[in-house]
Amino acid sequence: MTMAAAMQSRTAELPAQSKAGRIAHVDIVTDLGAAEAVWRAFEQPGHLFTPYQRFDLLSPWQRLVGEQERARPFIVIARDSEHRPLLLLPLSLRQSHGVRTACFMGGKHTTFNMGLWNAEFAAQVASGDLDALLAPLNEHADVLALTQQPLHWNDQQNPFAHLPRQSAINGCPLLTMEPGGPPASRISNSFRRRLKSKEKKLQALAGHRYHLATTDADITRLLDWFFRIKPARMAEQKLPNVFAEPGVEQFVRSACLAPRGDGRVIDIHALECDDEVIAIFAGVADGQRFSMMFNTYTMSEHARYSPGLILMRYIIDRCAERGYRSLDLGIGSDEYKRMFCKDDQDIFDSFVPLTPRGKLAAMAMSSLSHGKRLVKQNQMLFDLAQRLRRAFG
Repeated sequence: MTMAAAMQSRTAELPAQSKAGRIAHVDIVTDLGAAEAVWRAFEQPGHLFTPYQRFDLLSPWQRLVGEQERARPFIVIARDSEHRPLLLLPLSLRQSHGVRTACFMGGKHTTFNMGLWNAEFAAQVASGDLDALLAPLNEHADVLALTQQPLHWNDQQNPFAHLPRQSAINGCPLLTMEPGGPPASRISNSFRRRLKSKEKKLQALAGHRYHLATTDADITRLLDWFFRIKPARMAEQKLPNVFAEPGVEQFVRSACLAPRGDGRVIDIHALECDDEVIAIFAGVADGQRFSMMFNTYTMSEHARYSPGLILMRYIIDRCAERGYRSLDLGIGSDEYKRMFCKDDQDIFDSFVPLTPRGKLAAMAMSSLSHGKRLVKQNQMLFDLAQRLRRAFG
């Protein structure tokens, strides 16, 4: 399908622009292939986006997971009067109980959600621009559920911070790294000594090594191990196995094997020896930030030596050597994350009604999200919720 065919009768010609607004056209694209060229152009320098919104990450998610969940592509491209792209929103459209909800592609597997923006335009966005962007969408959707958005990315404010917003259910611990700073500025000397003491036990194993997987064979081997071990780990913690949901394993394998520069769309870092894989951490990166997506560690006796923490030290130092400025281990307040990440990334949700029906849905979504956040912040309520989940799980 060509771009013209995909957008036929779906391009909105907006009223004459005000001096404050630059958006003149809004295209709704329902075919991933038709949006690919514009999407990839937004991944080049001069644009604001997170690595979770790369085409090679979200395209296999939509094809392998989104379709299983009956989510349809709903890609919004805003252009100026000369038809130059200013913004691309990688959304999917779902319908439930008569309400059409547009949300970011990626579902449970993207830590952060954002549009892909022309960086210059993003720095100047005003309310008039957002009004022009949203106005044509009510023909297709009742409500926008835009969750887990970073307030800032690479020191630039997310333009959607101008929309009505509320704090997200979970925060995100963050490690800020000083370029060229000493190792102790990232991980304290005392913590490093403890980790080195633990690692001495592992260093006695034949072939003990840390490495970033670079070949298809290595990546496939490590993923085969991950998909054997992770279900056992999650069952041990009485957590649902999200990796067992339809299409998820195929999506993860596709993104881990997809090339990106000198790495992959999802990079896999591993700690292993000749006899077994000991731990892996996999995440996305953009040269300034590493964000962890999934991890697990061995079920053998070697788990007692904190291999996940040892591996994390290697990853942090590797990122620092390459000039990265920050690192996160995903949303949530797990204890091990706070061992490394002392700061916090501000995360917000926006529930934006587009139609009268959408107003009720937006209110319900907002209230539910707020309630979940209250539970997460109250230890007594959180413990009760955990016990109930285990009892009925």
